[in-house]
Amino acid sequence: FLFRPFTTLVFTRSLTAKVRAFVETKPTAPIAVEKEESGGGGSGSCGLACPICYNPLTVISDSPIYVGSTVGSNLQCNTCKKTYSGTQTHLDLVASSGSKQYDESMPLATELFRTPVVSFLYERGWRQNFVFGGFPGPEKEFDMAKNYLKRVLGGKIVDASCGSGMFTRLFAKSGLFSQVIALDYSENMLRQCYEFIEQEENFPKEKVTLVRADISRLPFESSSIDAVHAGAALHCWPSPSTAVAEISRVLRPGGVFVATTYIVDGPFTFLPFVNTFRQNMMGIAGSYFAVSERELEDLCRTCGLVGFTCMRNGPFVMISARKRSS
Repeated sequence: FLFRPFTTLVFTRSLTAKVRAFVETKPTAPIAVEKEESGGGGSGSCGLACPICYNPLTVISDSPIYVGSTVGSNLQCNTCKKTYSGTQTHLDLVASSGSKQYDESMPLATELFRTPVVSFLYERGWRQNFVFGGFPGPEKEFDMAKNYLKRVLGGKIVDASCGSGMFTRLFAKSGLFSQVIALDYSENMLRQCYEFIEQEENFPKEKVTLVRADISRLPFESSSIDAVHAGAALHCWPSPSTAVAEISRVLRPGGVFVATTYIVDGPFTFLPFVNTFRQNMMGIAGSYFAVSERELEDLCRTCGLVGFTCMRNGPFVMISARKRSS
């Protein structure tokens, strides 16, 4: 066993490239997004919602909510009247937002990425080690993801578990989407994301919003998001089924989910004790071990997504699925 930069145990294996079938996609007309911050999930709404009751949030201050302008921003739930505020770097839209005494402890894999040290190192050496797990690198992964996202170009995309914003910046600078929402549970990762954006010249800040939120309780109205991207993140989610079900809820009909993770397969995965060991390790670390492409397909299917496709390179896998069109 080795400790990979995914914070979980994986088997070592040779990196034999195995290309799976690409999904055929066809672009649709771009979706216009206006600046209105309240509404019922249509194209004139940003789709932000209360993570408690999932009803729309309304901006109750004059501050805009794009990156660099969130300090002083206030949003209120139209139903439960809870107010959420923004810091210098991001909007805080977790359920416990505003509490001074109460805080939740998350599983090890989640808490690790909340630390300042790991957040600082993530894009300064940590992520580069993913090449040993078959990850081709951010630029190549971005190009691969674009093939799956063709049908929703021009819409709103959520970069879930965005970390330091590596893909957030690529999506924003590409001009392929009208709005990019960088979402992470780690305050320190979002601060790093903010700092990297501030260092970019001519960066389209007005297209990007940084949001702190729980992947299992997404602060978006149902059917309000065109695409969700999760780069090297699914294996770090404490409950992938809950997270993917939430992603399915917030996607519009025909919306696309694209994610990269790794698969722990090999000649011993069929042995009964291996599955028991895997379950125990997932319980301790709060991370997810996928052992086959079929398991990932079943995860998407049970959460209401269809059209599953994937592409492998050793342990690395990129998957895509979409919400059924109405």
